[in-house]
Amino acid sequence: MIHRSLPAVAVLAVAVALTAGCGSDDAGQPDAASSVSAPAATGPSGGATPSTDQSSASGAPSAPAVAPRGPTERRPASPPPVVLPKRSAGAPGAKQVVEAFKAAGLKVPHPKDRSVDCGPDGLGLGCSELIATDAVTVYVFPDEISAGDIAETWSGQSYRRGTVVLNYLEAKTPAGDRTRYEKVLANLG
Repeated sequence: MIHRSLPAVAVLAVAVALTAGCGSDDAGQPDAASSVSAPAATGPSGGATPSTDQSSASGAPSAPAVAPRGPTERRPASPPPVVLPKRSAGAPGAKQVVEAFKAAGLKVPHPKDRSVDCGPDGLGLGCSELIATDAVTVYVFPDEISAGDIAETWSGQSYRRGTVVLNYLEAKTPAGDRTRYEKVLANLG
């Protein structure tokens, strides 16, 4: 009879050993007592020493701690508007110059406000206003020094009157017609 019960006792002993060594089936489900983590203690060298909880004491691997994350930073869908320097008081605006050209019967086809190109994300010229047409490009600067510097850079392809610079670099304006644009600008200021 002893020999017949020996296998049953051995199976029972193995089952008890496995249950005690591995923990229960719900080891992956933290209970209220094991879900609270103790703060890390510091060791003699000042470094953190791991805290022991129920799952690590039993030999079962514990889940890594996940740091709580704050709200996701939302960035604007478009870049912030470019802030351009103000044109000087009394100086004509680029739109006003283009309108004066039209009123004088000069061609200013396809006018486009490209003032954003004046700023740091564009050409970075430091102008206040910029309107480009197929005939001439009109730049308005905040001061005469800036306007003069650009006019010198584009010498032979530009005309400056005060803070306004007319640029012919990309224009299809014949040299003979340029004096007409320059005259209108001179009479405007």
